[in-house]
Amino acid sequence: MKFETREVSKSVDYYSSMLIVIPAIIFATLAQSAVSATFSKYSQVRSGTGYTGKQLARMLLDSHGLSAITIEPVQGVLSDHFDPKQRVVRLSESTFQNSSVASLGVVAHEVGHVMQMQEKYAPMLLRNAVVPVAQFGSSFSWLIFFGGLFLSIPLLIQVGIGLFLSVVAFSLVTLPVEFNASRRALNLLQTRVLMSQDELSMVKKVLNAAAMTYVASTLMAVLNLVRMLMISRRSGD
Repeated sequence: MKFETREVSKSVDYYSSMLIVIPAIIFATLAQSAVSATFSKYSQVRSGTGYTGKQLARMLLDSHGLSAITIEPVQGVLSDHFDPKQRVVRLSESTFQNSSVASLGVVAHEVGHVMQMQEKYAPMLLRNAVVPVAQFGSSFSWLIFFGGLFLSIPLLIQVGIGLFLSVVAFSLVTLPVEFNASRRALNLLQTRVLMSQDELSMVKKVLNAAAMTYVASTLMAVLNLVRMLMISRRSGD
């Protein structure tokens, strides 16, 4: 009966602790809606620069001595990313052949990441170093944590918390990387492409909306860590 009572208590702790992440869930939902709406809005505005996403990426890369970086299309909407291992910028269907203000802003942002690699920007190098542990932690930290909790093995509980710390660290270091890439994007569009101030203002709104999704992700990670610590503390009572 005592064992059953403890299991019920742990279950209650698990579900009651979920309340702490509700603000993050709401924020993340709003942030995702905002970036979708903002991108959709400015995807309807054709840029006066005359570039498509692919053309802009190629021009910006070549102008910085990065002709070895290839550009490839990738399926999806806003699935654009820079792969430093493969040394390739992948542009989504929504940006590859598109010449909208929103698309060019996203493309310039990805080129900003390439420039970070070229300059060995410290936060990006740190993020890349954390990736393998963070990926493992994202997949298995909660499993290990609850395994230790229900088997009453403190070491496993601590290992789970430690692994999730890598997820939080990854989220935190991602913020300066993404904000810096956006600043680089705006500078590139202003100095290299001579984009008008009106269009730059639109691009800034798109990039700021996208940045909020990273802030939301970080908040979610931090609150989940707090939640994990609360559960572990209660289990030790």
